[in-house]
Amino acid sequence: MIKGNYFTGKGWLYSMGRLFGTDGVRGIANNGLLPELAFKLGRVAASIFSRKTGRTTIVLGKDTRISSDMLEAAIIAGITCSGGDVLRVGIIPTPGVAYLTKELSADAGVMISASHNPVEYNGIKFFSSEGYKLPDGVEDEIERLVMLEQDNLPRPIGERIGSVKNITNAEELYCEHLKATCPVDFRGLKVVVDCANGAAYKVAPKVLKNLGTELIVINHEPNGINVNLECGSTYPNAIKSATIRYGADIGLSYDGDADRLIVVDEEGGILNGDKILAVCGLDMAERGILPGKAIVATAYSNLGLTKAFEDIGGQVLIADNGDRYVLEMMREKGLILGGEQSGHIIFLDHTTTGDGVLTSLQLLSVVKRKKLPLSELASAMVEFPQILVNVPAEDKKGILKKERVNFEIQKAAEALQGRGRLHIRPSGTEPLIRIMGEGPNKEEVQEIVDKLVEAIKEES
Repeated sequence: MIKGNYFTGKGWLYSMGRLFGTDGVRGIANNGLLPELAFKLGRVAASIFSRKTGRTTIVLGKDTRISSDMLEAAIIAGITCSGGDVLRVGIIPTPGVAYLTKELSADAGVMISASHNPVEYNGIKFFSSEGYKLPDGVEDEIERLVMLEQDNLPRPIGERIGSVKNITNAEELYCEHLKATCPVDFRGLKVVVDCANGAAYKVAPKVLKNLGTELIVINHEPNGINVNLECGSTYPNAIKSATIRYGADIGLSYDGDADRLIVVDEEGGILNGDKILAVCGLDMAERGILPGKAIVATAYSNLGLTKAFEDIGGQVLIADNGDRYVLEMMREKGLILGGEQSGHIIFLDHTTTGDGVLTSLQLLSVVKRKKLPLSELASAMVEFPQILVNVPAEDKKGILKKERVNFEIQKAAEALQGRGRLHIRPSGTEPLIRIMGEGPNKEEVQEIVDKLVEAIKEES
């Protein structure tokens, strides 16, 4: 993640650990994430992707942030000045860009979004021609070329300069794809949807209404500065209160780019990604369409998810944190369902990345087909007490090397050994240390985590 920048007289230099975090390049727009950097990312990407085809075509989408237009203009300039053509799809969820990249036979896709982060942040994510996030090696090459002081990349002239085409039916194409993944209609289900004033504000209501739901929509009037503002998947109280107020069967809440989903059942209970994986995965296993009765999750997933699958003779495989690593393991093991507790869920037989709206349709299909309340379906997974804390830390990697912090980590791990888990890592996108403690006794876990938080704060 970008930390800052300065101008040397020869060019812009960027002060950072690694340019690409767990979900693309992300920073504060017009501060850490400059239009100059967006230009260079577009320029380098177009040059790299043109190696195979001679002239590259790149799909470009964005979310509703006020800074997305600025970054879009810079990326377009970078791509076209390297001789690349842009297919501009406008405001659309991140998984829509992934789908359209493959559907439109483009060489790559770019999404401008900072996902669940506040409005001052923005980000740039890349997809391959097949709709998958780029492997680390390709990101490393993009970063290496971006960081060079001397720009030796080609600058075509005349007819070889790139062009821009607006794809006016992009939203329609994506909506039709989503509906095609759903074998049932949802007549008789009352649904509330929170669009987070983000990229799904048109797509999600359109698809859910077309499939027959009785629909109530909230937070669907983006103004450029209200994305994720006290709404969406990171603020579940909004969807919880609305679901209860309207007496709905289910509440669906997306983040700014709609690649994740948090759900509320008819009683107001909140279902995170683990619970969604349990409901959908156990149903797929029961129907004999889940290979090996296995799914992929991360170290942050609750032990209750593992137990739920062990109870049916299945298993939960653990990947590194980040939906890209969940996907890598799914492809490696030949599995079709995986995700994160945060609500990134991947149905690999339908999509190539986390898709909040598609996940909504799969979950609603289970509810409709089984004719059971969501709260009853979700009860198949019993959660272990889990404490999640984010601790501010500017030197988020260095702090974990401090002697006192290491001592507290070792002591905590020993206390939970055989009965629970402790997971600590620097955030891939923010100046934070993420701590997760889990065990059978909530008070014990809380005490262990509190001591570790105290040590990190005092050593920062």
